[in-house]
Amino acid sequence: MDFTQIIGHEDIIKHFKSSIEMDRISHAYIICGEEDCGKKSLAKSFAKTLQCEKEGTEPCNECQSCHQAETGNHPDIIRVSHEKAAVITVDEIREQVVNSISVKPYKSKYKIYIIEDAQLMNQQAQNALLKTIEEPPEYGIIILLTTGMDKLLPTIVSRCIVLNTKPVKERDIMDYLTHNLGLSEEKAVFCMEYAQGNLGKAIKLATNDDYAMLVNSVIKLETNIYDMDMESIQEAITDAEHFKFNVSEYLDLMMMWYRDILMLKVTGKIDKIMFKDQYSIIKKQASYLSYNELEKKSQAIEKAKTRLNANAKFEDVMKLLIMSLKEI
Repeated sequence: MDFTQIIGHEDIIKHFKSSIEMDRISHAYIICGEEDCGKKSLAKSFAKTLQCEKEGTEPCNECQSCHQAETGNHPDIIRVSHEKAAVITVDEIREQVVNSISVKPYKSKYKIYIIEDAQLMNQQAQNALLKTIEEPPEYGIIILLTTGMDKLLPTIVSRCIVLNTKPVKERDIMDYLTHNLGLSEEKAVFCMEYAQGNLGKAIKLATNDDYAMLVNSVIKLETNIYDMDMESIQEAITDAEHFKFNVSEYLDLMMMWYRDILMLKVTGKIDKIMFKDQYSIIKKQASYLSYNELEKKSQAIEKAKTRLNANAKFEDVMKLLIMSLKEI
């Protein structure tokens, strides 16, 4: 992985290359963007380039350092890990970053720490990291990857170079899906429209059978929602629970369903909707759902996301959501 293989994010890549060329590398960066948008690829490519023995703006991909970076075995590129899914603790930050950054690089110019899901650091962990960011050794670089800046302390944000990812152009996603993955144009369009500029999401949907099943589950729910009784609602919740690990994508697809209804109401054109195979059902629902009702349904999905992020019980949240969506 290097800059040449990254689709989109030209502004961030340009910033990284310029900082290398001008020898103005910051000690701390934040790369912010939604899940699967390419943050990790950007961080890994930047770290690999910085550690390359040729010291250019692109890694040579030939030296020992590049090979070690590519295989994940570089001693001076440290990926911070955490045991619990929902939190990065102060002990993990102290053990993997604070207590080790004072040890000079093993073989390279820099010692680089990549902290994925940085928004999961609790306040104690962030305060411990803050001291290191405030007084880093000259060789130390910390790269924070996050989906939400609001979860990071303002004092940390103010001491970092903040780089926000942008949606990848539709034509670039289409080119990748059709030429690199060999998708048909029809399937590529569906994946592209679902991804909304996020190439990683498009690739997941295109290559992962679980995601295909997830799409079918949402379609089944939305096409039958107005005929559901309590028994069928419970069956739908049980079906959705299989995709609990991807609940944000599940809810995003539900949101796209109502977006399609709205687009059809506004334009009347099938080419503007994502779920083209369900055109007749979407057209029927568009005939009796008002703009106000569509807005309420979108708000109900957003509330469900908020409740699930607050660790509310999955079954209760989904039951309330489906009951809200059934209302006309």
